[in-house]
Amino acid sequence: MEADALIRHARSAAGLTQAELARRLGTSQPAIVKLERPGANPTVRTLDRVLRATGHHLELAAPIWSSGVDESLIRKQLALPPAERLRDLERHSAQMRQLMIAGARSRGELP
Repeated sequence: MEADALIRHARSAAGLTQAELARRLGTSQPAIVKLERPGANPTVRTLDRVLRATGHHLELAAPIWSSGVDESLIRKQLALPPAERLRDLERHSAQMRQLMIAGARSRGELP
């Protein structure tokens, strides 16, 4: 969730108007409008302050990121000599052509 939506949601869940939240923070209502505007990019410190004023708290997590790509397969391919990689690519390309033709035939697009 983006910061602007998070602030709006927390304020709404707390039953606060923008003016009430501004009073709690010792700031102005236009400052709250800016924080709730799409694309707002408050600092973590400001976001934490605003959320605390709504009765919420900010939790940050840094889970280990995974690209979703099996990098072992990439390493395996890169370990092959270039000529072998090209042969594999040509073989896969030929198999894909056969699948495309079979699909076209099953749809009645080819005799």
